[in-house]
Amino acid sequence: MISGIFINRIALSGFIRSSASHREILIRVVLIAFCLGLWFGILYAFLVVLLVLAWLLDGGHKKLWLLLKEPLVQAIGIFCCLLLLGLFWAETFLEGRHKWTKYLLLLIYIPFLSLLNQQRLPWVMGAAGAGFGLVLLGGLYAWLVEQQQGIPLFNMTYLTFSALLGTASVFLCCCACMSRNRMLQILFFSLALVFLYLQFQQSARSFLLATLATQVIVLMIYFRVSLRTLAQITGSVLLVVIAFAYTSPVISERWLQARLDFENIRLGQYNNSIGYRLALWDVGLQGIAEKPFLGHGTGMPERYFDQAVVHYKNGIYANLPMFQQTSHYHNDWIEIGMHLGALGVTSFMYLLWAWYRVLAQNRLDLPAVAMVSFVFFSGLTETFLVFARMPVFLLVITAIAVSWQRLRLNPVA
Repeated sequence: MISGIFINRIALSGFIRSSASHREILIRVVLIAFCLGLWFGILYAFLVVLLVLAWLLDGGHKKLWLLLKEPLVQAIGIFCCLLLLGLFWAETFLEGRHKWTKYLLLLIYIPFLSLLNQQRLPWVMGAAGAGFGLVLLGGLYAWLVEQQQGIPLFNMTYLTFSALLGTASVFLCCCACMSRNRMLQILFFSLALVFLYLQFQQSARSFLLATLATQVIVLMIYFRVSLRTLAQITGSVLLVVIAFAYTSPVISERWLQARLDFENIRLGQYNNSIGYRLALWDVGLQGIAEKPFLGHGTGMPERYFDQAVVHYKNGIYANLPMFQQTSHYHNDWIEIGMHLGALGVTSFMYLLWAWYRVLAQNRLDLPAVAMVSFVFFSGLTETFLVFARMPVFLLVITAIAVSWQRLRLNPVA
């Protein structure tokens, strides 16, 4: 009798250990698949669901209150909750392209961060690096062989690919500044220039400018800038920009297009790239002025633009909805202000501060400045947070960096 109970207990403990082992393998497979498949639009939604299920399987919901102590988790939660609350004062949220729902993908940071531990982190870092390498090879093939912008194979636009190249260049610049080894510094700076050169071959002016502005800030902080040093940094960056721009037919073409756009704007024609942006910002600021505190409600900005341009300023923008279907305002601050007014803009400011804070708390001050600066500058001419892949990728990098740094500083944890 006693021996039978003892045997049953041994069998039960063996089953539990086996189940735990299988569960751990499953979680690692999901994390690896998520990092590798992040760039495949077809798999994206499926992988997000798998990640959440893996988090629940790991008991992550039990650690949610502990996670809520993290400033970035708090900020993301507040921002997304406000977006959902904004549905209550929107006139209608069933129409339109529902671009605002992509903001909710920021919540992926919570289960992803929760799933990382000392055993899983190397696998995740390897998968994230392999995924980036795969995208880079696809981009090089599209540029050199197919003579195309972006990566058609991954259904990735030139905007997303340019943002990815800019992120890599800024990251390598930070690595060079933080490295104490002279040879590694040279290597990282050289690679940063290579990625910057590749970014010059894409047509995305906005992300290129965001990259350059961010790198200037990073170098200013690293060299603890005096006026003389600032002039030297600015001169060096200008030389690089002139050299890369001179050798890039894409930049020459975009510069010519910009000149034509400004000429058309002077003639009162806004159905071009720059004119359309200026019109969106003009109407967006007017919309925020009408409802400055709570905005027009989640999902309303695109509908507001289509209705307002008919009469606004005697209808000078009236034909723009036919020129391009309205989906966003090409500016994070105006877009969020239209959704939620000052309440939304304040929550976005808190999100950027929390993003900086979580990195700085883990002794990653320079990457913290670089990350927030890149998101800020990108959001001035694009609605960066609704680029489904890039914000999630940056949050994945943030989670990996924070987890790795915590384990390095406190190996027992």
